[in-house]
Amino acid sequence: MKTEAPLQHGFTYLELIATATILMILASAIPPTAKVMRTRNKEIELRRELRTMRNAIDRYKLAVDQGKIGGSDVKLGSEGYPPDLETLVEGVSQVGRLDFKLKFLRRIPIDPMTGKAEWGMRCYQDDADDQTWCGENVWDVRSTSGGTALDGSKYEEW
Repeated sequence: MKTEAPLQHGFTYLELIATATILMILASAIPPTAKVMRTRNKEIELRRELRTMRNAIDRYKLAVDQGKIGGSDVKLGSEGYPPDLETLVEGVSQVGRLDFKLKFLRRIPIDPMTGKAEWGMRCYQDDADDQTWCGENVWDVRSTSGGTALDGSKYEEW
């Protein structure tokens, strides 16, 4: 009479090593991908904050052009742009209404690249490549981060 050997079920040592190697290769791709995603999210936030401040500056300029802001709130030579970012938060008196202030920002946003509410500014009178602020008005804002974006551009040029 012939006896049959019981069937062996399971993995061989070689199969286990191959599976572990494949899992390690796949797991090693996660940290770089996560870093890129964090950077991309910060870049999206930076673009959003820049757009918010630039829209507030444009609304201030429009209010000056429409005559809603005037008198001592608009300095000669400012071309109708705000004197600083704090003015957009604190607000200015509306012409004809003593008890009402026009406010354009709730707060000065935090630069996601530096983690601070400090921004580079340009005056209307500045050249396009100036890195210093003249201190007379705020025509544009930029990040003060010296970092490079995923697309190769500098954050301070956005």
